[in-house]
Amino acid sequence: MNKKKEMESCPLHRQLALKLTIQWMGLAAVFVVAVVLLGLLFLIIMGTTNLDRTAWFQGFKPFFIPTLGLVAMLGCGYLSYHFLLRPLEYLEDVAEAAKQLAHPTEVPIMLPDNLNSIEQDLNLVRTQALDRMKTAQKAEQQKEDLLVYLAHDLKTPLTSVIGYLKLIEDEPEITPELIQKYSGIARGKAERLELLINEFFEMTRYRIHEFSLEPVRTNLSRMLMQITYEFHPILAEKGLQWKLEIQEQVEVVCDTDKLERAIDNLIQNAIYYSDANTELFLSLVQMEDVVRICIRNRGQTIPQEKLERIFEQFYRLDYARSTHTGGAGLGLAIAREIVTLHGGTITAHSREKTIEFVIQLPMDCQKIVRNTEETSHK
Repeated sequence: MNKKKEMESCPLHRQLALKLTIQWMGLAAVFVVAVVLLGLLFLIIMGTTNLDRTAWFQGFKPFFIPTLGLVAMLGCGYLSYHFLLRPLEYLEDVAEAAKQLAHPTEVPIMLPDNLNSIEQDLNLVRTQALDRMKTAQKAEQQKEDLLVYLAHDLKTPLTSVIGYLKLIEDEPEITPELIQKYSGIARGKAERLELLINEFFEMTRYRIHEFSLEPVRTNLSRMLMQITYEFHPILAEKGLQWKLEIQEQVEVVCDTDKLERAIDNLIQNAIYYSDANTELFLSLVQMEDVVRICIRNRGQTIPQEKLERIFEQFYRLDYARSTHTGGAGLGLAIAREIVTLHGGTITAHSREKTIEFVIQLPMDCQKIVRNTEETSHK
């Protein structure tokens, strides 16, 4: 058992050298014994046939033992060549495998059985390199998406603002009523433009900069009641009503401002995609060491393939792209970032014309974040 442990703790090159040495010594010993036995067999045959009395044997007899020694030496030399060649072949195999890491593929690297640990390490590096390539490609694609969505989402309201301001400027005898109408439309478009720009900056801040929470003990029940109250005027415009099931006196340790931003984004999303004159459901339940927040609305069922992408940056449902409501498709991505920072999870479900978002948060995000940091340091 101790020898096995020593072998496992020994560096790979020493293990391989020890293994090859033992193999060489074993084969060399077998070869020498075989040469000796063949020599004895030769002498026995010569003795039984009386050939040992012949003149040629008498002349060869002084060279018999040196000949056996020469055969043994040549055999051991060949074995030495064979065993010295094997590490060089291993080196060539490893060098060839290392070349594959320059352009990694999904095909795993294969090495001889004696190099299993090196094979595993190289495949781990290959997998990590592939992951980095995919991450870099995704980041590059996101940059391209940013430009596309900036052009698409910012151009429309900006064009409208310029258009209505130009109407006011070019119309010589425009009435105060039309001025008020056009300026009101321009202001609305400008506000939408501000919303989009704020969302882009918000997502950049969450993604690029080092982000730290400022946790405090928060009465989550009271915070949710306050948020829902502030949305009453917006709900009234669409004929929506709240259906609340908020457990009282639920307290958690969280970053109040950021968590409020996440809930706010989810509610705005629910309003945008709700059918008119329906209920908006929000619940809060404490379950042992976690809390569960559920936001549900009535609207068009989201297909599963789109539901899986709903938290991606800049992703918006097809039927929302042609409308003038909603943001740049960053609200849900921001909400997920905030929930994840708190050590929680957020999931989306849709069936039978309902859309539901479920958040699960730890009661104390400080413990979760601290444990995660300790684990990453280890």
